Amino acid sequence: MLIGCFVENNEKNKYLEGSFLQAKECNADCFMFYLGAPQTSIRKPIEQLNVEKFKILMEKDNFNFDKVFVHAPYILNLATNEEEIQKFIIDFLIKECKRVSQIGCKYLIVHPGNAVKNMDVNQAILNCANIINSVIEKNNDVCICIETMSGKGSEIGRNFSQISQIIKLVKQKDKIGVCLDTCHIWDSGYDLSNPEFIIEEFEKEIGIFFLKLIHFNDSKNVCGSFKDRHENIGYGKIGFSILIDFAFHPKFSNICKVLETPIYDNLIFTYKNEILNIKNNSFNDWRK
Repeated sequence: MLIGCFVENNEKNKYLEGSFLQAKECNADCFMFYLGAPQTSIRKPIEQLNVEKFKILMEKDNFNFDKVFVHAPYILNLATNEEEIQKFIIDFLIKECKRVSQIGCKYLIVHPGNAVKNMDVNQAILNCANIINSVIEKNNDVCICIETMSGKGSEIGRNFSQISQIIKLVKQKDKIGVCLDTCHIWDSGYDLSNPEFIIEEFEKEIGIFFLKLIHFNDSKNVCGSFKDRHENIGYGKIGFSILIDFAFHPKFSNICKVLETPIYDNLIFTYKNEILNIKNNSFNDWRK
């Protein structure tokens, strides 16, 4: 079981050094962060992020860089038809990939975007793939991982078939991957109580080879609600036992699982308790 959590990137102004220290306090085997606020594309110069201190801590602890993931801002709409916005996103993601590489990491998670203004879904998928191809052409080090989405509104990536269509249009298959979000796929209609079916569908449509990360979240919603509201593990509609059976499945043994669940009291308290429950395969009501 490789279980970890989302961590902040500017805790006590320590930036990436603080990110690593937070992950260690949570007893995380892996972790993920944004390189700036998730709702903006504004980024601080790489020199201000304490990269060298981060690398020293990682190497001192023998923490594998393959177990650290960077998430791109969720405001980027890779499905857009607007040429100027496409150019902006490509330029931003090329620079973000460079930053990811500079800090020693290999994976950048992206949301595929929305088919806005009555856009044809196939066109939205093509737009997303074209942007990814343009970014990969300028990036030799980072794997871009498309996240599975809940299907709210006009989101693309709401099922494995749409993710598969994007991947098929990407030229360099070794630079593309998938981040599977358990809350998202549950909300989009995949019943996690049958993990064998989920795995079979994923294998058939996409291929386990492309699965690089699991966002491990419970959901506030019933299956097929097409919403996107994460819940702490065991407190939502998916439930502790279903999620544990899913996480401990042999097919996922080498896949990192990162929590993005709501924060109660503080980040360390929340994720330390959740990780402990998951590793012990025993639900302790730590929120009471």
